[in-house]
Amino acid sequence: MDLDAGRLQVVRRKGSDDSVQPLSASEIRALRRVKRLQEPESRYVFITERKAPMTANGFFKMLQRAATSIGMDGVHPHLLRHACGFKLVNQGVDTRTLAAYLGHRQIANTARYTKMNARRFDGFWKE
Repeated sequence: MDLDAGRLQVVRRKGSDDSVQPLSASEIRALRRVKRLQEPESRYVFITERKAPMTANGFFKMLQRAATSIGMDGVHPHLLRHACGFKLVNQGVDTRTLAAYLGHRQIANTARYTKMNARRFDGFWKE
């Protein structure tokens, strides 16, 4: 994460394409605030209660605990990726751009999001 350049390097698992993605000004401010409030200050933005860097497994466990505390079952980090895909397609982001953003090498993996867009045919026919 390069807060000065406003960029986040995304290193993906399972053969998806890595990418560098922009951070908005409000995201940069929030992330800097998180770093400032850490005691002692860490070179990592996301740390555990034990002051160690957050791992993928640690995040998974934290997300599961949070979901369980509000009565949700079957929650896992990949659901956040799906939520992002559905939000972007519903905002009108085209399939190829969405595929690149999500790191999909196969466009078929992205097509699931466009199938679920309730407004995908809106505006086809004008009266």
